[in-house]
Amino acid sequence: MVIHSLSGLLVGAFGARLLRSLPRGASVHWAWCALPTAGLWALSAAAGVPPRWLPVSLLVAWLGVLLSVVDFRHRRLPDALTLPACPLVGGVLAVCGADLARALGGCLAYFGLHLVVHRLSPASLGGGDVKLSGALGAVLGSVSWVALPVGAVLASAITLLVALWRPRDGPPHGPGLVGSTWLVSLAGG
Repeated sequence: MVIHSLSGLLVGAFGARLLRSLPRGASVHWAWCALPTAGLWALSAAAGVPPRWLPVSLLVAWLGVLLSVVDFRHRRLPDALTLPACPLVGGVLAVCGADLARALGGCLAYFGLHLVVHRLSPASLGGGDVKLSGALGAVLGSVSWVALPVGAVLASAITLLVALWRPRDGPPHGPGLVGSTWLVSLAGG
């Protein structure tokens, strides 16, 4: 678990540097990415995630921290992170031995659901959330079909908690999306 904490700290610090270098990224102190990533990586290891599935949970945690930091700070999810998330997640799922047909089904279903919500109410769900939902749906679909609605309900609950915490401006939905997917990913494999 110490190894996961230290490697999470390093990867998180690298993530902060990556955010600063991205077009339309964010200038954040290294600790805002390093400390949460270290904590989530340690929790992933402590949760007893099977070793072959652990890279999925670690990747979702790292991406989740980076995306959440930007979403909280700037109210957007950068294309430079959301667009490569799908092939990156797909590659990690393939290496981890996930059922890729189910991952693709989850990707399309979750993306489709978020696209419909965005089309019906653009103010309630941003385009970055829609772009990110495909990659997260692949993870959820790989866990199980039931993980898709569980992830959606959990994402809404987390977003509601964020709204209570930040009542003056509408809550970002990205942290709920990635947080719920990370929690469900702990049951994966």
